[in-house]
Amino acid sequence: MGEVLKGRGCAWEFEDTGLRITPEPGKASKLSMELGERFVPYEALADVMVEPSARGRVMLRVVPREGADPVMSAATGQLQESLDPYRLVLPAATKTLADQYADEMRAALSERGPAERFLIAGPSVPRSFKAWDGEAAFDGQAVTFTWFSSGASPAKFTAGDRRYPITEIEGVDWHALEDARGSLRLRIRGRQALSNPNNDPASVVFGIGWGATHHSLPFAAAVLAAVQASMIEQVAAEG
Repeated sequence: MGEVLKGRGCAWEFEDTGLRITPEPGKASKLSMELGERFVPYEALADVMVEPSARGRVMLRVVPREGADPVMSAATGQLQESLDPYRLVLPAATKTLADQYADEMRAALSERGPAERFLIAGPSVPRSFKAWDGEAAFDGQAVTFTWFSSGASPAKFTAGDRRYPITEIEGVDWHALEDARGSLRLRIRGRQALSNPNNDPASVVFGIGWGATHHSLPFAAAVLAAVQASMIEQVAAEG
């Protein structure tokens, strides 16, 4: 392999062991730009498809194995198709070429079932974004929530800002902004989450203009990847 296929907003380079996805500034989606260049090992893929797209175009799509990508694991099926970072929209005239690359990638696939660990690197850190009720920051070691007096509930503001080391976090629940609602919640070891994220000090809530997908989802994925890496490291140390 080693060839490059350029489509709408992205270029895909087909390397010997994986697919390199590079977003094009000014043309790629905000989410793809925020994720940046990504290397996707073929062992991380479950399927490859060539499908019809709008306006007579074709779409080359790869599907990561369940549990192989922290971004898709954090998204839990909530991403709109237009934001899927694993689709490349191409002119209809390139369908034969797209079919060729799809066949070559399928031949490189091995195990297609759920992955035991992430096989695709998480988004880079440090990372931060502003939610409706506070700012979330992650430096690779801990997540910090700094509350806004204008948006945080009395319960959160009274409790004060929060810092959660990776070793205390079990997981991340991301709920996409929809109908002016959404949230990012940390699952803290040994602690039961409150039912209302507005009052949960381990959550930030989204609102219109706050917590957009291209900011909050890469953040959630970066934390999720770090949590898994920490758990694997801990198991190795204990073993």
